[in-house]
Amino acid sequence: MADNKNIEKEPLFSKKNIGLVMDPLTDSNPITVQVLGICSALAITAELKASVIMALSVMFVLAAGNVVISLLRNVIPSSIRIIAQLVVVAALVIIVDLTLKAYVPDLAKKLSVFVGLIITNCIIMGRFEAFALGNGPWKSFLDGIGNAAGYGLILVIVGFFRELLGSGKLFGFQIFGDPVEKTGLYALGYENNGFMLLAPMALITLGLIIGFQRSRNKSLIETN
Repeated sequence: MADNKNIEKEPLFSKKNIGLVMDPLTDSNPITVQVLGICSALAITAELKASVIMALSVMFVLAAGNVVISLLRNVIPSSIRIIAQLVVVAALVIIVDLTLKAYVPDLAKKLSVFVGLIITNCIIMGRFEAFALGNGPWKSFLDGIGNAAGYGLILVIVGFFRELLGSGKLFGFQIFGDPVEKTGLYALGYENNGFMLLAPMALITLGLIIGFQRSRNKSLIETN
């Protein structure tokens, strides 16, 4: 009972709760530190729009899934908890998939396979197991938002540089001028680096981000 009273008195946005959202953005980032969710980070970041949509999709699934698993944590038998988690995440992914098909059908076709693979995203299953099963709905919600935001941040950064340098566009709009009519930077001889749109550059760009982060925080090198 004493523990329950302490939980009730804790402010919704206490320093600890805020840390659940902020820590995954930096020193506990699921991609750059925990090395989770790498596949989608490499596969769908050739366009910034696709990166943003995937980030928002994972945020919805992880935040909502964490809350559901937290609410059911005392009801789900431990022997079938993985099956129950898969059912929850699969239902949420279906909602995301149908929503994308309804509002952004062209992008839904590009992301179709990868949206489905959210079900097996190790970040989501990892947070269910490591956090939602042992904490209340509010903390689980914040944990889901934080880890999804950390995941999405990396996707957006990689997608930004790959689309900008690879095609001279952001969200499909020309940034450096018209490469056909040779306006803007193209009039000065600038050329898009098509290699940025290939899979190897996703890995190289991600590696540069990881290297930059760890150069700023030596403790990440020591703990890994």
